[in-house]
Amino acid sequence: MATLTSTAPGYALDSTSGLALTPAQNLMALIGRILIAVLFIPAGWAKIGGFAGTAGYIASKGIPLPEVAAAIAIAAELVLGIMLVVGFKTRWAALGLAIFVAVITPLFHNYWAMPEAQVMMQKQAFFKNYAIVGGLLVLAAFGAGAYSMDGRRRVP
Repeated sequence: MATLTSTAPGYALDSTSGLALTPAQNLMALIGRILIAVLFIPAGWAKIGGFAGTAGYIASKGIPLPEVAAAIAIAAELVLGIMLVVGFKTRWAALGLAIFVAVITPLFHNYWAMPEAQVMMQKQAFFKNYAIVGGLLVLAAFGAGAYSMDGRRRVP
């Protein structure tokens, strides 16, 4: 397990979190970042190809300026998702995505206002999204680990 100041062999001090992490923990942090980003990067890319449809869907939810909202979604999903993968300013990227998901979830998965046939699916998506927010907040709290651009930068 991570310690605050371990100097035991095999531990690497993460300069962004101050935690001493084992190679296995750093690998798990890398895999976790990639798995979370897999949700966002393809979604952002698909929104570029289907921009009109995305803006139309956003408009159907009553969101003002749907084209601007679609552009913000694309930027958030692509830019912040890529930042997660490479581990660059990971805490900020994770926090940005957490806020993005926390804001859009009740707008697009409002299961309480759905027809009965859609309630179960939308409720599952709603709580899944907030579980993702939880994972993003853990990344925001503890950082990317050593296998990241953040972990490669050393504080003098």
